[in-house]
Amino acid sequence: MAGIGAALLPGPALAAVEGAAIPPVLGLPFAGMLLSIALMPLLIGPVWHHHYGKIALGWALLFLLPFAALFGAWEAAGLVAHVALDEYLPFLLLLLALYTTGGGVVLRGSLSGSPAGNTVLLAFGTAIASIMGTTGAAMVMIRPVMRANAHRKRKTHVFVFFIFLVANIGGGLTPLGDPPLYLGFLAGVPFFWPLQHLKGEVAFCAAILLAVFYGLDTWHHRKEGIVRDPAPRERLRIGGGINVVLLAVVVAIVLMQGIWHPGEVTLAGVHVPFERLMAMLGFVAITAASIALTPTALREENGFAWGAMAEVAKLFAAIFVTMAPVLAMLRAGREGPMGGFVALLSGPDGAPIPWVYFWGSGVLSSFLDNAPTYLVFFNLAGGDAGALTTAGALTLAAISCGSVFMGANSYIGNAPNFMVKAIVEESGFRMPSFFGYVGWACLFLVPIFIVATFVFFR
Repeated sequence: MAGIGAALLPGPALAAVEGAAIPPVLGLPFAGMLLSIALMPLLIGPVWHHHYGKIALGWALLFLLPFAALFGAWEAAGLVAHVALDEYLPFLLLLLALYTTGGGVVLRGSLSGSPAGNTVLLAFGTAIASIMGTTGAAMVMIRPVMRANAHRKRKTHVFVFFIFLVANIGGGLTPLGDPPLYLGFLAGVPFFWPLQHLKGEVAFCAAILLAVFYGLDTWHHRKEGIVRDPAPRERLRIGGGINVVLLAVVVAIVLMQGIWHPGEVTLAGVHVPFERLMAMLGFVAITAASIALTPTALREENGFAWGAMAEVAKLFAAIFVTMAPVLAMLRAGREGPMGGFVALLSGPDGAPIPWVYFWGSGVLSSFLDNAPTYLVFFNLAGGDAGALTTAGALTLAAISCGSVFMGANSYIGNAPNFMVKAIVEESGFRMPSFFGYVGWACLFLVPIFIVATFVFFR
């Protein structure tokens, strides 16, 4: 709401403060926001669950008020307007449309929670993630996966690997798959470039993870002593088919933004591409259509609720605002407060080092939102799509894979991660804590990424 309010102000100029001029101390509220998400649910769970919105707002104000004192109230208002119109609202409204339509699709019939059945479900979700996006695939598949494993005692690992594969790595083949690649598409990267250049990396990581998952799930399945699934076999069928059509419209709108460029409009001093504004309105219309056309009984059957969406909306509003100075300091390059880190990206001859870009974009995508992180590293590598897709293809592949793959390393690396966590917990199932999830990522993902470094980026 603060972002929308700033957008309605009578035209403050977009914040023009250079990253080099921002004191590093203004990055502390972002660190505080991350630590709150990580520690408060463990230490003071009831307080966090009742007041997380107020806590998030507090961290946002701890950045905005000092920023306004240093650079002026209009600069602070312009920054909020920029974050709201250029980043947060496009992100949130797309997520809202996918959440609402995906939550209106019910997969009925027998879904086996056996190791083979779970592996097939995760493989299918991974495959469709590049077609309907990681968020769309996650919203369509998470509830069937929960229903298939409702009788299992040990199922936390299923949801963790679901985030690894469906909510992240599966989206690495098209701009529709994951927001970082979509930003690259808008910046001039051809639509089929990721499929041509990243298919080996995606297949490599997905195949290893699916094989590891099958082995782990088989071990848990045997420890539980399950001989057969208790539910009788029923033919699979889809309910809420209108939402499948609406999901296709969402995909078409996303694709439209990379093709249709009629110009810009200026709102609150922010230059917003007209196609982006139309897309946001389209996402709102699709959300309304899904709510109106989907029977309430179907959503109840699907266990649909708004709590997960509300949590993501509140927390990511604060994350986007407090993340702004950190990204600005990165954009300042060698002259900014993070110049030492930026200098590591190139060799003595000034040529980019692909494996450093892979881990640099990846580590930051683990804790910053992976879409703006991708754009920062894209610009640090030169920002010329023509050069990066040809002579610099290895560097761009490293940035793309780092941003997409390592967004899986924490709950906040990619928006679907946190949404899946919220949906699973809202349904009464257990998920790891923030650090617990990072531990899973360190155990299963990081070794694969180390091997991938030597195979693809050396």
